[in-house]
Amino acid sequence: MEFHTGRLVDHIHLRVADLEKSRGFYRAVLAVLGKGFAYDGPKAFQADELYVDTATDYVTRVHLAFQAEDPAMVRAFHAAALAAGGSDNGAPGERPYHPGYYAAFVLDPDGNNIEAVWHGPSTRSADSVVITPTGGQV
Repeated sequence: MEFHTGRLVDHIHLRVADLEKSRGFYRAVLAVLGKGFAYDGPKAFQADELYVDTATDYVTRVHLAFQAEDPAMVRAFHAAALAAGGSDNGAPGERPYHPGYYAAFVLDPDGNNIEAVWHGPSTRSADSVVITPTGGQV
């Protein structure tokens, strides 16, 4: 079995009702995952491929799964999410999706289903995909 990431999703844009509440929630859960904001402005924030801004006419409802390094990180994610205003949507534990799938689910302040998952012992070909624009026109 082999998993590939970084090939389909370029970015995820969440539109939220209360930016400050969401900023606190995502700051807490991303810190547990070893990530921080790349951009943190008055009307939006961004972390890796995740971009969040204030809704003007609607809020999103998605399932978003973050990668964790191990089961302990999944458990820490769940605890941090609950402490930061999230609601439990599935306690940390193994799931039947495939052997070794260990995850926890929470609902963020806007009802998005946010997951942290560890797929079991594995080897990665790289920590991340690096894209360097060349300045060419499309």
